[in-house]
Amino acid sequence: MRFNIFQQSDVPEKYRSNFAHLYFDIAWFGVLSGTAVNFLNVYATRLGATGFQIGLLAAMAAVVNLFLAIPAGRWIEKRHTGRAVFWSSVVFRIGYFFWIPLPWLFDAQGQIWALIILAFLMAIPLTPLGVGFNALFAESVPDRFRAQVAGTRNVTFAIAYMLTSLIAGTILKSLPFETGYQVIFAIGAFGAAMSSYHIYHVTPLEETAPLSVSPIPAPTPQTDSPRGIHSALRLDIWKTPFRNVLLVLFFFHFTHFLPTPIYPLYNVRVLNLNDNNIGIGTALYYLTVLIGSTQFRRIAHRYGNKLVTAWGAAGMAIYPLLLAFSENTWQFYGLSFIGGFNLQPSYVKIKP
Repeated sequence: MRFNIFQQSDVPEKYRSNFAHLYFDIAWFGVLSGTAVNFLNVYATRLGATGFQIGLLAAMAAVVNLFLAIPAGRWIEKRHTGRAVFWSSVVFRIGYFFWIPLPWLFDAQGQIWALIILAFLMAIPLTPLGVGFNALFAESVPDRFRAQVAGTRNVTFAIAYMLTSLIAGTILKSLPFETGYQVIFAIGAFGAAMSSYHIYHVTPLEETAPLSVSPIPAPTPQTDSPRGIHSALRLDIWKTPFRNVLLVLFFFHFTHFLPTPIYPLYNVRVLNLNDNNIGIGTALYYLTVLIGSTQFRRIAHRYGNKLVTAWGAAGMAIYPLLLAFSENTWQFYGLSFIGGFNLQPSYVKIKP
């Protein structure tokens, strides 16, 4: 009777436990994202953070990933994927618990720099977690079910994110400034712990498959291939037509993330949004993500992935432009509602 809300009649019994744990993993990650992660930059802004400090908070994970992604991949290869991903998630998510007591330990600027330092330290285990989870997903979900499981995870995440954003906004509106943030940081940390719990129970398929006797092949001599920086980075790809795709992706993501540190500053200091307003805006955004995800397959089938991706990229480019002309809360709500429709065709299809 376990996990009945996620079971489907066309899924064999032996896969249901993995699928259910993957659904609960992303649901609890949605709780974390809708509370602690969603309001981190807003909290730092209300503490008096500058654009540079907000940028550091947002960039730490990317900077660390740039240097550790390849070593992390090699580290994962030499270990049990499930256990490596689980322990990476535990070490990474312990950091969320350190957010809770910060108001008791530091003044405003001290909290901002403590959050930046924690973001840097948390990014170290986050790198193998990000690399390894993709491998774990591939090992634990058969190919014919991956689109179904990934789609269900997207819907589950959107629902959890939407509901917890609304709840977090209400909590922050009702409680004193720092106390309210401590509460939602605690909720987020609990969600992170529960997500790791469900990751622990995701089992690679080869571990559950029955053993079969097969002849042992004769050993073949192996030669060590060079693992220099050129082979690791696959620089040979730049000599292929795929180079144009990489260049487009680079400029798209560069320009898309460039104004990221400005958003919380603009929302709080120019639009004068309170935490409840931001929670409602986030909920509207992910409501349309949820609606769009249910229609994306039909639209992509009719118009093609290339054209739909172009529409989504253009829509995401329009978002910061329209935000710059927003003057009140209702315009922010409308832009959030429209913005969610652009996330499905662009972010989901473009993100490498």
